[in-house]
Amino acid sequence: MRVAIAGAGAVGRSIAGELLENGHEILLIDKAPTAISVERVPLAEWLLADACEITSLDEAALQRCNVVIAATGDDKVNLVVSLLAKTEYGVPRVVARVNNPKNEWLFNESWGVDVAVSTPRLMSALVEEAVSVGDLVRLLRFSHGDANLVELTLPPEAALAGTRVGDVEWPEDTSLVTIIRGTRVLTPNKEDALEAGDELLFVAAQSREEQLEDLLSMRREDA
Repeated sequence: MRVAIAGAGAVGRSIAGELLENGHEILLIDKAPTAISVERVPLAEWLLADACEITSLDEAALQRCNVVIAATGDDKVNLVVSLLAKTEYGVPRVVARVNNPKNEWLFNESWGVDVAVSTPRLMSALVEEAVSVGDLVRLLRFSHGDANLVELTLPPEAALAGTRVGDVEWPEDTSLVTIIRGTRVLTPNKEDALEAGDELLFVAAQSREEQLEDLLSMRREDA
């Protein structure tokens, strides 16, 4: 898979390193000469150019990319890169970094963003996830379909503890994608029984989050 990353700072280089280890073809783009550190990610392609300029993106052959990641420290730049990647080059998947959570509402399909990653929000969500049992925690927002990746740890007194996945009447527009049980990561099937302490990850429409939280937090009558 060919991936272009706009922004060769610490974040961009870190992403590039991870993707290279997984066998992907990586192009790093940055307009600052000081950011071009080929020796730090020697297996990547490098391009000294302004990723907001069509001529630069033509040189990068963005139309050959499967994914574009807008990873600069400037939200305005990330939005422009995302929009150009999607509308001018038809890139199938565009991921954008959100630096200021106040700008998160802009990072949607109108600007060509498929997935918006807000580092401050993600960090706070991970803190909440570590200390919260029975509360729904939003980990990641997907622009298309207004869906989110959410997590809830099933409390000990939960009414659903011991219930098979296939027997639960889940809200519409929600999908249980993973059960984390201790050190195990389970792909749920309808025969799996939920257990207290399970970390449940869902992709859910934002409008269904409250309903999902109420269902999972419902207590047993004898609790």
